[in-house]
Amino acid sequence: MIEQNMVTTNIELNGYRITKSLGIVRGITVRSRSIFGNIAGGFQTLVGGKISIYTQLCEKTREEAYQLMLQHAEERGGNAVINMRYDANEVIGGVTEVLAYGTAVLAEIV
Repeated sequence: MIEQNMVTTNIELNGYRITKSLGIVRGITVRSRSIFGNIAGGFQTLVGGKISIYTQLCEKTREEAYQLMLQHAEERGGNAVINMRYDANEVIGGVTEVLAYGTAVLAEIV
């Protein structure tokens, strides 16, 4: 299992030496808002401020994509991910793809 501190947006991992690059890894998930979520979100927009129902949905979706990316890195034999990024695209109205990606590597403590 890849630990949280073994994932970075940097091109190197402080305190570690990268011994092998294993290629690009990714985790993709596609989510839609339910009719109930849209209604609740609509009510929240009436009063303004943070729309917690959408925040929770976004956070859950990113976490799922992140975990899928880590699983892919482990399947490739990696113990770390460098240059990690997120991307999101609307597939159709109300349906969004979230992608977590990076480079799987083998890293050892210096």
